[in-house]
Amino acid sequence: MNFEGMIFQNWEGIIRTLLVGTLAYIVLIVFLRISGKRTLAKLNAFDLVITVALGSTLSAVLLQESIALTEGVVALGLLVLLQFIVTYTSVRSPGFARLIRSEPSLLARDGAFCPAAMKRARLTEEEALSAIRASGGQQIGDVKTLILESDGTLSVSLRRNA
Repeated sequence: MNFEGMIFQNWEGIIRTLLVGTLAYIVLIVFLRISGKRTLAKLNAFDLVITVALGSTLSAVLLQESIALTEGVVALGLLVLLQFIVTYTSVRSPGFARLIRSEPSLLARDGAFCPAAMKRARLTEEEALSAIRASGGQQIGDVKTLILESDGTLSVSLRRNA
């Protein structure tokens, strides 16, 4: 096993990473500015997948010498363009939006859990109670509504006397 090769291979690889990484980063920033704030908004699982794909693509361009900068730019541009098309279409077509996005789920109402909704959401009562405590409540009886939002966050509305 060549330990020296694991730590340092050559200057050419380092210079390539610095140059291609800087250029790819600049291109990604430009693409994201052109496409608007919605491209990386924290809205739903689909947006998360696109964000991870952008990061993975940028990483591949940085570290794999077999991927030319131009190919990486095209890949990043394609992901941003597809995300723009999907969000543009979902704003204009409620049916398409329902297909892409998950709907919020009511998990508790008026001080009681909705067991079927909790099961579908794969959320335990302990996890829900943690969100309730983080919002200033103490127990399920303090809750007016508990909603699992499209982006995976829990929204807690407490009763006024809580």
